[in-house]
Amino acid sequence: MQTLVEAGLRPLLIDENRRAGGQIYRQPPPGFVRSKKVLYGFEAAKAEALHGSFEQLRSKIDYRPDTLVWNCTPGQLDLLHAQRPAAQTYTHLILCTGALDRVMPFPGWTLPGVYTLGAAQVALKAQGCVLDGRVVIAGSGPLLYLLAYQYAKAGADVVAVLDTARFGGKLRALPALLRQPVTLAKGLYFMAWLRARGIAIFGGVEHIAADGKQTLHSLRWTRKGKTTEIACNALATGFGLRSETQLAELAGCRLVFDQLNQQWLPQRDDAGRSSVPGVYLAGDGSGIAGADAAELSGRAAALALLQDLGLPPNAAAKNALASESRQLAHTLRRNLLFRQGLETAFPTAVDWARHCADDLVVCRCEEITAGQLRRSVQQEGSIEINRLKALTRVGMGRCQGRICGAAAAEILAHATGLSVAEVGRLRVQAPVKPIPVSSALMAQEQT
Repeated sequence: MQTLVEAGLRPLLIDENRRAGGQIYRQPPPGFVRSKKVLYGFEAAKAEALHGSFEQLRSKIDYRPDTLVWNCTPGQLDLLHAQRPAAQTYTHLILCTGALDRVMPFPGWTLPGVYTLGAAQVALKAQGCVLDGRVVIAGSGPLLYLLAYQYAKAGADVVAVLDTARFGGKLRALPALLRQPVTLAKGLYFMAWLRARGIAIFGGVEHIAADGKQTLHSLRWTRKGKTTEIACNALATGFGLRSETQLAELAGCRLVFDQLNQQWLPQRDDAGRSSVPGVYLAGDGSGIAGADAAELSGRAAALALLQDLGLPPNAAAKNALASESRQLAHTLRRNLLFRQGLETAFPTAVDWARHCADDLVVCRCEEITAGQLRRSVQQEGSIEINRLKALTRVGMGRCQGRICGAAAAEILAHATGLSVAEVGRLRVQAPVKPIPVSSALMAQEQT
């Protein structure tokens, strides 16, 4: 926004949140009494600066908070605000759609009391709430330790952190992680802080399973051949992040399979230009790289947009923009090396799809099990994910495959002997998130 405003433009910012800040620097409601230092920890100064910069820009942009973009077609966005639909045309579009938790189904994952890491963090940042009772945080990725630290600092009863990643992988990743020593130091500090307060940390865990009848009451796992069980009332779980690519696909952007992220991502150049002229990509929506890289890629996309518009008009300014664009691209490539180190330290779990039981629920919306997916392969010859969807209804529920799609693709890949890339991707359909039927009908009438 700042880059576009400085060039004399008045951009339109559509924000699904009620207040600016995104996910990492999400702001609580007005009147919230906790300080930024308590809320954001090491990132308090940066959050303060970001929020302050936005307030200075607010009068110079068209800001529309609490507004969902539920469809994107060439030249037009379909919006929902206060339950009322609206259409917004555009000539140039920067998509900053972010990411969501990578969900890996396991026994008991649909029990009340089981949350994703992102949901648990949103509750803390947006409302000052923590999960009640004895809390376990499990999965893979650096967010495990950050969330455990944030929850413990907020007074939650965090009893254990379960990490599926192994120590050997983290050791191999060390040279790449040292490219960002400050970030690495923060992660090590979180782990040391947790251990110093008696919070157990278990690495290399396998076969996580939640138990309970009406609600979660315990969690068990295997480590080094030994099964352990712990009583708990809440579980926050996640296995890395996945880019939100639905709007990019609806906009017509070409998607390619990315081995590092293990998903289909919209194709982009170093400056953020997509395969569709006038559509640009920034942040984790085009590949997981973190908040700092998201900020840089947003700046790069804005500079690319200005260059494509022919702004500013004088040659000296154009050369300056081109030079800065090259510097940003170089920095983003360095961040990618760090990201590769994180993937080595916290690899995406894939073997679970080979060993999970047939009665494991994969798609909770439609209650589709792993066994149903495998039988579709065996009896009906399904080898492509959209064919599997048509025959079993996996991915047809409220989430439209955003939660279960990756898991279904991994089970299909193992059942067919193909790669995850070869089984394809679920074709996206609007609305990308649930909207009231009345709003959809109103939008149809307006067109």
